[in-house]
Amino acid sequence: MCVPAKYEKESVRFICVSWFCVVMVGILGCVKSNQGPEIVLPENTPVPAPAVMSPGETCQPFVLTSQDDEPFDSKNLAGKVWMGSVFFANCPGPCFRENQAVADILREIDDPDFMTVSLTCDPENDTPEVLRRYADRFEANAERWKFLTGDFSVIKSVANESFLLPAEVGVHSERGVVFDRQGRLRGSYHLLQDDRVKLLKKLIREVLAEEVSAVSDSDDFGSGGDSVAAEAKEAESP
Repeated sequence: MCVPAKYEKESVRFICVSWFCVVMVGILGCVKSNQGPEIVLPENTPVPAPAVMSPGETCQPFVLTSQDDEPFDSKNLAGKVWMGSVFFANCPGPCFRENQAVADILREIDDPDFMTVSLTCDPENDTPEVLRRYADRFEANAERWKFLTGDFSVIKSVANESFLLPAEVGVHSERGVVFDRQGRLRGSYHLLQDDRVKLLKKLIREVLAEEVSAVSDSDDFGSGGDSVAAEAKEAESP
């Protein structure tokens, strides 16, 4: 759990009133509140993917904005093994540790066919410039590690429906989710637990080692990168 930095010095004690609350805290991970430390339990919170799974659904296409203030189309992920995660830059503790783990994974798996995608769940504050400075703290290579911001409805849709992770403003899980070269979900592990990170690295290597098959231009993944953004704009239209 984490709260905004201005509440770090407050003395706060959380009391678990039910087993359900304990489970939901484990799923949500990091929670931000403008009113003070509190647990937010969104409706229809997705159930995380299992550690290892047979190829799942293909990640929905999307277009967001990178830390370089350039459009990033998910079609650029086609043919690569990649890991997705959710965070926000103002998170005082868990998110930094989460991204330290991502940086460690990228250093250890130094393969041009592997990259990571980190979605902010606080796009109003996490502008491209903020994300660029944040990425610099991890010496992130922008070619292999994309920090993405943009329309929150797009971020939430990708996180909930493709990553199978919660994403509300300032609310997320510290899990890394792995996708294969065809953009299919292959499993997820918690990024704040050393033993799970080791298993995550193992999974990434196994998926990288799979026989490379051609990614057809007609595949759903990456073949309509602006579809989610277009749906969001249509929803906003009167």
